[in-house]
Amino acid sequence: MDRVALRGLKARGHHGVFDHEREEGQTFIVDLVLGIDTRPAADGDDLELTAHYGVIAEEVVAVVQGEPVNLIETLAQRIADACLAHKQVEEVEVVVHKPDAPITVPFDDVTVTIVRSRV
Repeated sequence: MDRVALRGLKARGHHGVFDHEREEGQTFIVDLVLGIDTRPAADGDDLELTAHYGVIAEEVVAVVQGEPVNLIETLAQRIADACLAHKQVEEVEVVVHKPDAPITVPFDDVTVTIVRSRV
């Protein structure tokens, strides 16, 4: 299976279990690796035969900006579902970064990584 990666998609969302996270919001960063068979698109040089990563990026940002959830695990699942709604996407790896997570010690990032497929 071939891979198409989108890294560093940024959007402001209101996800989290604390009131201030829901009220103030924060930046979330999403990395995607889409599992696609690119051969049909490459053979025909045809965008219709592959997943349009620009459209997927817009949909992922809309999910992040959309209905708040408590957990970034839930957010990652919603993003995976949006990606798998594209018939050419057979598998997706989603990494959701929450760099401003409410943690009381110094840290660089918090991430959740999930892999989902049509199987």
